[in-house]
Amino acid sequence: MFINEARKATNLTKKAIEYYTSQGLVSPAILENGYRDFNENDVELLKRISIFRKIGFSTEDIKAILADDKEAVLQKMSVKKELSIQREKAKQVLLDRLSTGESLAEIETALNAIEQNKTITDKLLEAFPGYYGRFLCLHFARFLNEPISTPQQQAAYDKIVTFLDEAPALSFSKELWNFLDESTQSIGVENICDMHEKMKRSIENPEQFLSENQEMLAWYLEYKKSDEYKNSAAFKIQTTLKEFNNTSGYYDVFIPAMKRLSNSYAKHCRQLETANEKLLSEYPEIENLK
Repeated sequence: MFINEARKATNLTKKAIEYYTSQGLVSPAILENGYRDFNENDVELLKRISIFRKIGFSTEDIKAILADDKEAVLQKMSVKKELSIQREKAKQVLLDRLSTGESLAEIETALNAIEQNKTITDKLLEAFPGYYGRFLCLHFARFLNEPISTPQQQAAYDKIVTFLDEAPALSFSKELWNFLDESTQSIGVENICDMHEKMKRSIENPEQFLSENQEMLAWYLEYKKSDEYKNSAAFKIQTTLKEFNNTSGYYDVFIPAMKRLSNSYAKHCRQLETANEKLLSEYPEIENLK
């Protein structure tokens, strides 16, 4: 079908179709007379592109979705969208503060913190692919809303950005990538945020967590000792991640820098250490299962 028919079939404007064609998102056949011939697959593709555009994806985002593993890219885009929404809400709060007479200098400092958050979270997503990257990104994003106010914080921020730029690739076997993709395919932004919220509550009140989860912890300890776990893909992934974090600089460069950059993250780590001590006092055998 010619472009006018494609326009009616997709409810897109002629200029939109021409633009998507020029960007290489859709490639209709070219007839001898020079006219473009859109087939049914082209029409369906244009409809998909239209949906992605309405969601807010750029043409570059759509190229990545069409060229790569659609599910993985969409999950990554979902995290970016969630963080973008959070940043826009933060900017709306700043606009309200500005309207009540707060100084431009204070607003600028808060805006810089929002941009700092964007830089680090975007680089986290790029440095660590798949579910691991999404998990890390949403975990650390909540600690990155504080303005940089000291030379030590600025140095920590620069160190984090450099680390993420230079971080080695996270390498799993094809078998493990497939397992990770399949087992986390249905885990979206809301699920990850819910996991983080539960973890936050558990470390803020470890006594209550231990009291309410004794059966689960007992089962977990037995399972970690079992041959079933030691022969599982989950064990291999955990072992690979542990080795990667130990050798990449994640523990001795990234984490210390995060503590220097973010007071809220430093507080979180102190709470985590306290909760871990309580857990080990109740279940000392965990130390041997690490």
